[in-house]
Amino acid sequence: MDSEGTFDARGTRSNPVPRPAGPPAVPGIPAVPGHAPTTRPAVVDWLRTPRPAAEPGVWRLGHRARPEEEPELVPARRLFTGAVIALLSGWLLWSLLWNGYLGRYWIWPLLVLTPDSWRSDPPTWATASYVYYAVVGGAILVFFARIGHVPEIWQRYVRRGDKPVTAPPPRPDADPADWPDLRSAGLVDVAQSLAEATRSGALGDVDYARIRRAWQGVHARPDRLVAFTDTVRKHGAAACAHPSGVRDLPLRTATHDLATAQVKIGTAVDDERNPYARRTTGVALEPALLGTSLLAVGPSGSGKSVRLVRPVVESLCLLALANRAAAVAVTAYGTGLAPDDAFDLVIGVGRPDSTHDLDLYGGTEDPDEAARVLAEALVGDLAATLPGGDSRRAATALAQLIGPYQCVHGHFPAVPELRDLLGGAPAAMGALRTALEAAQEAAQLRELDARERQSARADDIGVLLAERIAFLDRPAFARFFRTDGAGRQFSLRAIEHPLRVRIDLPERGHAEASRIVARLVLAQFNEAALTRSDRSLFACLVLDDATHTVTADSVRAVQRLRSANAGVVFALRTLEDVPEPLRGPLLGAVGCRMAFAGLAPWDGGRFAEVWGTEWVQTRDVTNRQIISDEPLTKALHMMRRLVTGKAATAEAVTVREVERARWSASDLAHAVPAGHAVLSLTTVRGEHAPPLLVDLRT
Repeated sequence: MDSEGTFDARGTRSNPVPRPAGPPAVPGIPAVPGHAPTTRPAVVDWLRTPRPAAEPGVWRLGHRARPEEEPELVPARRLFTGAVIALLSGWLLWSLLWNGYLGRYWIWPLLVLTPDSWRSDPPTWATASYVYYAVVGGAILVFFARIGHVPEIWQRYVRRGDKPVTAPPPRPDADPADWPDLRSAGLVDVAQSLAEATRSGALGDVDYARIRRAWQGVHARPDRLVAFTDTVRKHGAAACAHPSGVRDLPLRTATHDLATAQVKIGTAVDDERNPYARRTTGVALEPALLGTSLLAVGPSGSGKSVRLVRPVVESLCLLALANRAAAVAVTAYGTGLAPDDAFDLVIGVGRPDSTHDLDLYGGTEDPDEAARVLAEALVGDLAATLPGGDSRRAATALAQLIGPYQCVHGHFPAVPELRDLLGGAPAAMGALRTALEAAQEAAQLRELDARERQSARADDIGVLLAERIAFLDRPAFARFFRTDGAGRQFSLRAIEHPLRVRIDLPERGHAEASRIVARLVLAQFNEAALTRSDRSLFACLVLDDATHTVTADSVRAVQRLRSANAGVVFALRTLEDVPEPLRGPLLGAVGCRMAFAGLAPWDGGRFAEVWGTEWVQTRDVTNRQIISDEPLTKALHMMRRLVTGKAATAEAVTVREVERARWSASDLAHAVPAGHAVLSLTTVRGEHAPPLLVDLRT
C-alpha cells in the first residue's frame, strides 16, 4: 500500500519525484468551442447525487428514467380550447342548477342529511346550505376540469417550470461522505478522518475513487488491511496515491463521474430516430464499454479528436491517477490532445528532447515473439498481398536473423544492424556467422543458413522488410530504438501498472515511419494486454489517427481484448484507410461504433449494414372529408372545425409491420447535423444500446 515513488519506463518503481499535492499550473491546451476548462465537483454533493442503474451509455449521475414509449399528447390548441369549453359547460350547468331551471332535486341530499331543527335556526341553515353548495360546485368543477384535461395543462405548462425539490440529506449510516463501509468494518477513526477531509474539500473525487479502489483490494486480499489502515491514518486524503504523487489533472475539459468511471461525451437528441426512453439523456463512455473497443469514423473537422478522443484520454488519465487504469495515447506531434503534465511519460518519436524512446521489440526476450510483433509493424498492412496472405513468412525471416544475433550479442539488433542483415550485407552476415562459429551455436547457424538460402529466391520477403525498416533508419531516429541499454526505453509491458503515456508521432516529416510505429505500438499493446498476469487494471490504447494501422492480426487480437480487461479506440477519417478485406471484420470486431457528421455514403453503407434493420409499425391514414346537407349536421361540423382547426373527415387507418434500416447510408451521409454523431454501444457483458443520434456539443 506504499504510495511513494514513481514508475520508470518499464513500470518498475524508482526514486520518488516530489510533486505538489494539488494540480500544478500549466499552459492551457488549444481553446476549442464547447470544451472550456471545467471545475471539479463539490465532493459531498457529488457523492450524494443518485446514480440509478440504466442502459449502457447512459450518464447515470442524476439520471431520471423516462417512459419506454412516448405518450400521445393532445395538440396545444385542442387542449386549451377543450379546457375552455369544458369549464364554460360546467359554469352553464351550475347556473342552471342555481337558478332552478333544472328543478330542485339536487338539494334533496341536503334536506335528507340535515336535522329538521337546523331549518328553524337561520344562521345554522345558511352555513349548512353554503357548505353543501360549495361541495356540489367543487364536484362539478373537478368533473369538467378532468373532461377538459386541465391536469394535463398543469403538468405540461406549469409544473414543468417548477424548481426540483432537493432531497433531504441521507442518514449518517447511509451517507457516502461518511464512509459507511469503513465504519461497518470497525475502522471508525479512519472513516471519521476521511469524512472530515471530504466535507472540508481536502479530499477530491480522484482521491475518493483511489481510496475506494484500495478498499476493494482489501476485500480481495484481507492481508492488506493493516497496511491500508496505517496508510490512511498517516496520509489522510493523500493515502494510496498514484506513484507519481499527483492527485488530479492540471486541466479538465469534460465532465467526469469517477464513482462510475464515466465521462460524458454528449446528449441523445430529442429525435424520432432515437428511442423515446433515451431522448435528452446524457451519453457517457466507461471501461465496461471501451473494453469492447471503439471505432470512430468521420472526416477532418468533424470532432473526433476534440469531442471524443480528448474526453476519453482525460478520463483514462483520471482513472490511472485513481489506480484503476493504464492509458496509452498515440497522436501526431503538436495535436494538443492534452497538456504534457497530464501524463507520466511523453515520448516524442524522433524528437531530441524526448526523455524516453520505444522498445522496438516490446520488452520480450523471446526471438520468435519479437519477430512476430515486428513483422506485424513492418508489413502488416501488406499482409493480404504477401505469399500466404499473412505476415508469417516475414516473422520467420526476422526470427532467423534476430535469434542468432541475440545469441552472440546478448540483445536484439538495433535498426541499422537489422537493416544490414535483412539486406544481406556481406560484412554484417559474415561477422554474424563468424561469431556463431566461434560460439559453436550449431542450431543458430542452421537458422542463418536457411535465411541465406531464402535470400537467393526472387520472391524473398527480406527485400521488402529491408525497405520497410529503412524508414526507421533515418538520422531523426538515430537515438531511438536502441537495444544496447544506453537509452531509457519504454515497453508496452508496463501497462500492468497505472501509467499515463502519450506517444507523439512525426507524421509531417516521416509519415510512413509514423504508421510503422503506430502498428508497432498496437501490436505490442495487444501482446502485452493478452499476456498480463494481473488484469485488474483496465488498459486502453487510444489511436488518434489509425490510418493504415489496422491489420488482420490486430483485428483478431481486438476481439480477444474483452476478456483481458483492455480495449482500443480507433479514430479514422474514412474506412478507405483500412484494407478492403478488413473493413467488415473491423466493424464486427469492435463493440462500439461511432459515425460522425459528414460521413461518405460508402462509409455510411458499411455502418448501415452492421447496424442492420428493425421492425417498425407504420400507419397509413386516408382522410375523406364529410359533406352534409342537413342544417344541424353542418352546424356541428362548423363547431368541430372551430375547435380542432380541421374539417370533419372520415379516416381509414391501415397498420402494418415493415422492416426498415435503423440508419441508412443516405441518412448517415446527409441527415447527421454538424457536431453530432450516431453511436452504438456494447458492454463486455453483451448488453446492447441501439444506434443513437448524439449531440456532442452538450
